[in-house]
Amino acid sequence: MNNTRRIFRILIALLVAMPIVWVGEIHAQTGPQFAQGVPGAGQTMQIEGKIASVDPSGRMVTLDDGTQLTIPPTVNIQRETLKEGSIVKASFEEKGGQKVVTSMQVRPGS
Repeated sequence: MNNTRRIFRILIALLVAMPIVWVGEIHAQTGPQFAQGVPGAGQTMQIEGKIASVDPSGRMVTLDDGTQLTIPPTVNIQRETLKEGSIVKASFEEKGGQKVVTSMQVRPGS
């Protein structure tokens, strides 16, 4: 009888804990603006966000979450579209501690 109560208590504890774990996983998947990948050298990541500021040269963009994206000259983007409030969707790689854009789409902010 004692073992039955112990097993019953363990099952109840698991039933209580499982929704907490599921909520944590869902939050982690929908959390920050990173859509996929894990930061690391040579691995492509994606991000989407609103432009907070643009470097005068047009080579660095800061998003409203503080993320700084470096745009090399090899990326084909019309620099005049890079304005505060615009929405960007970019793929980038971590290189030397910088997020270097490999492709970028820009659309007007809402």
